[in-house]
Amino acid sequence: MLQIGDEVVYFSVVFLLVVLVTRSATWATLLTAFLYIFMVMFRFPPVPADRAARVLRPGALSSSGGVPVVAHRGGSHDAPENTLAAIREASRNGATGVELDLSFTADGVPVLMHDETVDRTTNGSGPISKLQFVQLRRLNAAAHHRMKDRFNVEKVPTLQEAVEECIRHQLTIFFDVKGQPDMAVSVLHNMFKKFPVLYNSSVVSSFEPKAIYKMRQTDPHVITALTHRPWRLSRFGDGTPRSLSTWSQLWTGVLDVLLDWAHHRVLWKLCGISAILVQKDFISRDYVQYWAERGVEVVGWTVNTAVEKEYYQNLLKISYMTDSLLEDCDPHY
Repeated sequence: MLQIGDEVVYFSVVFLLVVLVTRSATWATLLTAFLYIFMVMFRFPPVPADRAARVLRPGALSSSGGVPVVAHRGGSHDAPENTLAAIREASRNGATGVELDLSFTADGVPVLMHDETVDRTTNGSGPISKLQFVQLRRLNAAAHHRMKDRFNVEKVPTLQEAVEECIRHQLTIFFDVKGQPDMAVSVLHNMFKKFPVLYNSSVVSSFEPKAIYKMRQTDPHVITALTHRPWRLSRFGDGTPRSLSTWSQLWTGVLDVLLDWAHHRVLWKLCGISAILVQKDFISRDYVQYWAERGVEVVGWTVNTAVEKEYYQNLLKISYMTDSLLEDCDPHY
């Protein structure tokens, strides 16, 4: 729950800022009251904590020392990412869940694909949004994988094929909405209606707050999570600037600060999330405690070394996503 102290601080800060800008206590009072009423009227309560806990911390944890381990993109180091083979391999290697990336073909078929193009993971080229499903189906999703000789040929699966495979292996699913939030929410809503077991075995997550808010608006019973990496707008995952322009870096840096503030103070409550997925380098025990006090579970990504995994299992004691359940590997951002 949001602490009473939080609300007092947040709205007091808003009030003071408006007073400084407008030099009018009346306008500051009216705007602060408007924001408070907006939050009360349009925020979504989170799903019951006990149900969220069963999904985010499933009981079968024997392989991970009591901490749920989620195979990132199905475990992209151990098998071709976002494929049925990856789902099967993740289950075989002891994962409690898988994170899968939702994308769409030119003819609107929901499939698994992380990138905007098919170049990195398949023997094809071009944006996935420009390819018909029949064209995508001809591609080999194992073409560039380090273990392509073992997996040989893997098709890009549809969302339903992936869901059915996960249900078969009793894996928790983290659906990552990459884009087209309206279409994604509609497709996921239909999937939840077709497979009701998903209400107790899946989480819908996204970097885009709009997608999560829309998901809760469409179906308030779905467990959701915001994905967050500080400085995402101004820097790539490895820390290099997205732009060489000093002004662009400054502007996107300011936006990053505002976005970070919004995630930790407003968006989580507005959307009624049950978890926040955060890049591993920004998580500490104090950070986990901050969110625990608000009833929100922290999940780290992408945790790919034995040292990091030990830290998450024995010190933080929280769930994490990894590209490999078998060995150390390079990070994916």
